[in-house]
Amino acid sequence: MAAIEQLFDTLLMLQEQKRLPPLEQWQPTKRGRVDIRIDREGRWFHEGDQIKRQPLVDLFATLLRKEADDYYLVTPVEQMRIDVEDVPFVVTDMDVRGYADRTDLLFTTNVGDYVLADATHAVFMRGDTPYFSVRADLLARIQRSVFYRLVEYGVEREGDLWVYSQGVGFNLGSLT
Repeated sequence: MAAIEQLFDTLLMLQEQKRLPPLEQWQPTKRGRVDIRIDREGRWFHEGDQIKRQPLVDLFATLLRKEADDYYLVTPVEQMRIDVEDVPFVVTDMDVRGYADRTDLLFTTNVGDYVLADATHAVFMRGDTPYFSVRADLLARIQRSVFYRLVEYGVEREGDLWVYSQGVGFNLGSLT
């Protein structure tokens, strides 16, 4: 049990050390479009070729902002629109501490974010697909393998399956 507590604390510390730029303060006047696309699996492409350098993808992810239904890479001097097939991120792993309604769920994304589910970072369903709020209107689709593990921590409540994190309940849908 102590090992999971230590891992949890280490991952949370890593996330706290990750410095995100102040995108909300940047209002660049130069705007345009760049041929970058994020597919449903969270893979990034530039001019049709997959960007395989993960540090570059991770960097771009820190510059990503959503406005209305559009996504942009933003710097202090320019804002470039990109295409996103579904949502920009994918939850690739989950660590769990506690049990039942005293559980903490720590999600890992494909761009190296470690985010604790809570009132600000919700788990929710769109139809049959589970999603997670990562930051500032940016969502991650929860991979099927992670979702199956998440369901194992579910608690039945009035015919629905709920999971909890930080004392907040998230409804995963009907059990019937």
